[in-house]
Amino acid sequence: MRAAIVGIAGVTLRAEEAALLRAKEPAGVILFGRNIENPRQLASLVADLREILPQDAILMVDQEGGRVARLRPPHWLAHPSAETLGLLFERDPIAGKRAAWLTGALIGYECAAGGFQVVNAPVLDLRVPGAHAVIGDRAFSGDPKTVALLGGAMAEGLLAAGIQPVAKHIPGHGRAKVDSHQELPQVDASNLDADLVPFAENAHLPWAMTAHIVYTAFDPALPATLSRRVIEQIIRGRIGWQGVLISDDLGMGALRGPLGELAGAALSAGCDLVLHCSGELEETAELLADCPWITSAAADRLAAGRQKAEISRLSLDLAALTAEREFLLRERRH
Repeated sequence: MRAAIVGIAGVTLRAEEAALLRAKEPAGVILFGRNIENPRQLASLVADLREILPQDAILMVDQEGGRVARLRPPHWLAHPSAETLGLLFERDPIAGKRAAWLTGALIGYECAAGGFQVVNAPVLDLRVPGAHAVIGDRAFSGDPKTVALLGGAMAEGLLAAGIQPVAKHIPGHGRAKVDSHQELPQVDASNLDADLVPFAENAHLPWAMTAHIVYTAFDPALPATLSRRVIEQIIRGRIGWQGVLISDDLGMGALRGPLGELAGAALSAGCDLVLHCSGELEETAELLADCPWITSAAADRLAAGRQKAEISRLSLDLAALTAEREFLLRERRH
């Protein structure tokens, strides 16, 4: 498989998309709201993708809860934002941690039933006053220990549903003053120890997603996604992240240049996989044209992630978990 996860355009798999995916064999496909209408349609699309993708290819989705959710009511549950869970934790730490686990388990249950293996959550970024709202209520808290605890609980809930969680955005997006979807943030803080804590305390998780941010204290020239120094010394080194490392979307405004070159740079810097989400056929073809095959080290990390999800899987009762979370959120709202 090639070291890329890519998007598709719509709610059905077009013939030209199928031909490209079959020929180039990406490591997986990520689905968005544009690809998902209802459970029956999703099941049909997933079956079509499974027919042409490599056997161990990944189906991935962003499903954090709050405003970042691709599976939505009325066909799927609404889930609280990370901030909502963090506020509950402030009032009642036991209830807050349990609600974070339940949210991970409920998201995981629905995503697993939909055919996904990997969910891009939890967000382990800090909520920082004065920063851009792109993170905002997606963060559990401004306190690194709280973020580590609640993010870890949500991740364990996802694993209990047999889903591999993706911690993001390593080594920390919370201080960015611009939206990396639009432009390249630069963080000039000299001490980023607090930002690293949630990732370091969850370094046993199977996946993490890099941030398209220049951290001048780590590498004054390159964003983390493209920086061997950041990936080797900070992410793999100080944080101790041993799992799969995937880039954030290479099509975001923070990065500039031909997609094939960006993919090569991210993989050379130490990412195991690159992500490209637009679903534009020409862009996907450009990215996959010369994209390398996954390395043996990346293949080992992917296998370890699958194994971790499998051995962590529990038998879950959707109705009971939903009722328990509703009780916690309702009874402790005031």
